[in-house]
Amino acid sequence: MHIPSSADSRKDHERAHGKFLAPRALEIWGWSTPAGKERARRRTELIIEHARIRHCKNVLEYGCGTGMFSRFFAETGITLTAIDISPDLINEAQKELHANIFFQVGDVESLAFPDESFDAVIGNSVLHHVNIEQALVEAFRVLKPGRSIAFAEPNMMNPQIALQKNIHLLNGRWGIHRMRQLFFRWQVVNFLQRSGLRISWYSRLTSSIHPFLRR
Repeated sequence: MHIPSSADSRKDHERAHGKFLAPRALEIWGWSTPAGKERARRRTELIIEHARIRHCKNVLEYGCGTGMFSRFFAETGITLTAIDISPDLINEAQKELHANIFFQVGDVESLAFPDESFDAVIGNSVLHHVNIEQALVEAFRVLKPGRSIAFAEPNMMNPQIALQKNIHLLNGRWGIHRMRQLFFRWQVVNFLQRSGLRISWYSRLTSSIHPFLRR
């Protein structure tokens, strides 16, 4: 008899959350507003820059959701493999076809790709939904030597993020999953070091606009 583990339970919740989000994900996440679209573009450019994907051919995207960011990344001319654990979100992403994007259901903690398959691994707001250590170990496993990863993640130093984490009534308003974790920069560094990975950390302070800001 299979006894579900805590990881199984977490992943089941992620799939259920994806099913809830799928019909109106961009609205819930705030990416459909004028400010949200500009914010998404800024974030995309930062990920493109730090993963150096303009110099890449094959790129893997973690947690692609409905594919909004995937389409921005693909504008650079890369071949993008975009995965998400939610079949419902992948179904939404596949409604708009692109020749250089391959959407598929996938688990970032157990990737179905050979070692050294990709020139970069990227993602937007996904690592806080997963076992970050396992997800990063897998990212480095499928990454070619000398290549880069780049992820944009919520920062607990952001007052709104701190409120979302600690006041559960806000979760539904901002599309928050009750099981997710949030972390500080030093925690991510510790995750990487405990995994035995060599890191070169680059940080930048950037201006931010709230997605629900009227402009």
